[in-house]
Amino acid sequence: MAVVLIFAETQNDGQLRKAALHALTAGKALAQALGGQLHAAVLAPHAEGAAEEVKGYGVAQVHAASAACFAHNLAEACAPALAQLAQSIGARFIGGAATAAGRDILPRMAARLQAAMASDIMSFEVEGGEVTWTRPMWAGSVLAKVALGTPTQVFSIRTTEFAPAEKTGEAGVVKVFVPNLPATLPSRIHAFIAVKSIRPELTEAKVVVSGGRGTRGDFGPLEALADSMGGAVGASRAACDAGWMPNDLQVGQTGKVVAPQLYIAAGISGAIQHLAGMKGSKTIVAINKDAEAPIFQVADYGLVADMHDVLPKLRQAIEALK
Repeated sequence: MAVVLIFAETQNDGQLRKAALHALTAGKALAQALGGQLHAAVLAPHAEGAAEEVKGYGVAQVHAASAACFAHNLAEACAPALAQLAQSIGARFIGGAATAAGRDILPRMAARLQAAMASDIMSFEVEGGEVTWTRPMWAGSVLAKVALGTPTQVFSIRTTEFAPAEKTGEAGVVKVFVPNLPATLPSRIHAFIAVKSIRPELTEAKVVVSGGRGTRGDFGPLEALADSMGGAVGASRAACDAGWMPNDLQVGQTGKVVAPQLYIAAGISGAIQHLAGMKGSKTIVAINKDAEAPIFQVADYGLVADMHDVLPKLRQAIEALK
């Protein structure tokens, strides 16, 4: 029986990340297609709480490992621990979400297992016990179908392509896993300074308002509109490179991939690198003075106008509806 192991990522406070639910959906679908069993791994300073939550999502076994070195998903600790767990349970497929932590941990684990890896997958097909992975290439301009040639395979999923898992009422069991880690790791977290915000996390927000060069550095109207809609604020790479917005708010190929219910692109031309990070959004609204801007090719609604004139009026109209 094929075992599919999912790394269920936790937040710094020990709570399960929403991205982990998307990964569990992919893992469950893969296990069912293979006629196998879904397992999950929770690594945290105190993993028991999150592990109890994970088992309610149709997971047969949840392996919980608690250690201080797992704080902040430190890759030097998590990767060898996951590799040891995968070997001990005979997992053939090991996956997780393509988050910042997932991109750091999963490739290191694959190297330890001498396993091939398919990253940022959007879907997969199973035929005769063999899996073909579909992943984007060239900023999403091409979708590649990849067959990995190793007995053990590692994958990371694009969270925007898989719905979050729902509780099934079928509770699995939690097993304590104690990895054999060295007393001294090659790196450690020296300090962690959290950035607090009243806005939702960019990758989990239902509404995202993003700005680019057209903002001319003034993100005030975008922030006001996002706040009125309970949304998050994003930015193009050009805006982040200019220092107008922090890099962790960048949307695009080299930033974060988002797929909210509503994506408002204000003053963004729509370079292919930016489109790769947001074209999966359910509804896209583009506001740009340039009628030939590429962003209009993917937008559901487009307005050729100055965002500085439009956004305040849009916010007022939304406020009037409350």
